[in-house]
Amino acid sequence: MSSMSPSPEDQRTSGGTPAPSGAPSGRVAAVIPAAGRGVRLGPGAPKALRAINGTPMLIHAVRAMAASRAVSLVVVVAPPDGAPATKNLLDTHALPERTDYVVVPGGDTRQESVRLGLDALPADIRHVLVHDAARPLVPVDTVDAVVEAVREGAPAVVPALPLADTVKEVEPGERGKPEPVLSTPERARLRAVQTPQGFDRDVLVRAHATATFDGEGATDDAGMVERLGEPVVVVPGHEEAFKVTRPLDLVLAEAVLARRRANDGF
Repeated sequence: MSSMSPSPEDQRTSGGTPAPSGAPSGRVAAVIPAAGRGVRLGPGAPKALRAINGTPMLIHAVRAMAASRAVSLVVVVAPPDGAPATKNLLDTHALPERTDYVVVPGGDTRQESVRLGLDALPADIRHVLVHDAARPLVPVDTVDAVVEAVREGAPAVVPALPLADTVKEVEPGERGKPEPVLSTPERARLRAVQTPQGFDRDVLVRAHATATFDGEGATDDAGMVERLGEPVVVVPGHEEAFKVTRPLDLVLAEAVLARRRANDGF
């Protein structure tokens, strides 16, 4: 699919007025690929539109990015045929007034959708966050930590958590059948990565321009930067930045929101 830039009617502030064109240079933008179906959640709406506490997951994810004062633009990459409906959805939910948002059609893979989101960025964006719509509850402190590290000069930054379980490398076999263990990696050296991942814009654009993948394409933007030979650093992640993949994750997300309401009035 060819690149498609947002038309003026697709770019709005959260208040519904045109986005400013003379913003200061060096802004930070967040790209949220939200074109996936999420089949492991079961039948129903696309994953990004599944409700948590009555609000679509995508709205929670956009609000999580907009909660950071460093993020001035959010680019939502919608299903290829769903950009108008996604824009209407965003228009009906309150977002911080300081944050602009753009909706663009996505591609057939996550990698293509992220690239289309990058194509939609204004020229003054220097740093980019790429965030999974399926991680709707990432705390603002985690977002800010990623932004700070990339602003300090890291080409790529990934929030991550130490692993609680021992991990085995196996020889993949038939589903449900025993698989032989090849090795046991040292757990202290392993991390479970999350999003948002932060990047120097030029580095990420170059990674997408040079990477070639078959099938589903790349699912980890930091891994693409690694293939360029650029350094990637890790900052502490957060347990509430988990990925909503299965029905039980929706139950956990509801519980997290209930705790936030009780403790913080969220």
